[in-house]
Amino acid sequence: MVINKELLQLRKKIAEKRPEFVRQESWRYKKLASNWRKPKGKDNKMRQQVSGVPRLVKVGYKGPRISRGLHPSGYNDVLVFNTRDLTKIDPKKDAVRIAHGVGNKKRIDIVTEATKLKIKILNPGKIEAKKLPEKVETKPKKEAEAKVETRPKKEAEAKVETKPKKEAEAKAEAEAKVETKPKKEAEAKGKKEVKSKSSRKKVAKS
Repeated sequence: MVINKELLQLRKKIAEKRPEFVRQESWRYKKLASNWRKPKGKDNKMRQQVSGVPRLVKVGYKGPRISRGLHPSGYNDVLVFNTRDLTKIDPKKDAVRIAHGVGNKKRIDIVTEATKLKIKILNPGKIEAKKLPEKVETKPKKEAEAKVETRPKKEAEAKVETKPKKEAEAKAEAEAKVETKPKKEAEAKGKKEVKSKSSRKKVAKS
C-alpha cells in the first residue's frame, strides 16, 4: 500500500530536472568508479566549474523538504534497535527498518511486536512473527451456574425417587428372607414334636 502519492510525485518531478553527478574522469579511466567524489585539485576544471564539465553537488538540487526521507511506499523510514522504539512510531505514517547490528533473538521480538501493533516492516527478511500460545477461554461463573441450574426438575425428582424405591425393595426382600427362615424352623420343630409324641404313645402301648 502506497501513501503520500502527491509528495512522491512532487519529488519525482524535481528529481527529473536534477543532473547526474559523476566522479571526475570516471569516464576516462576504468579504475575509477562513477560514484560521486568531490574534486579538490588546485587546477581542477570540474571544481572551477568550467563550461562543458559535469555539474557539482550543491544544496540547490535538494528535493522538497516535505517529501524528503520518504520511502518509495510513502512511509517515513524510521530506524529501530529494540521493542521500546516501537512505542514512538505512528503506524499510519511511519514504517520500521530494523538496524543492521540487531541480533536474531531481538529481531524476532521486534517483528512480533510490530505485527501486533500493525506497523509496516521494511526489512523483515525471512523472520516470521513468534506464535504466541492460544489463551484458554475461561467460562464466566454465571454461565456455569446457569448450566448447573438448567437441569429439569422432573429428572432430578425422578432420580431422587428411584433410589428410595430400590432401597425399599431391597429391605422388603431382606425381611422376607428373615421371615421365611423362622417359619421353616418352626415347621421343622413341629414335625419333631409330633414324632416324639407318636414314639411315646407306642412305648406306652407296649
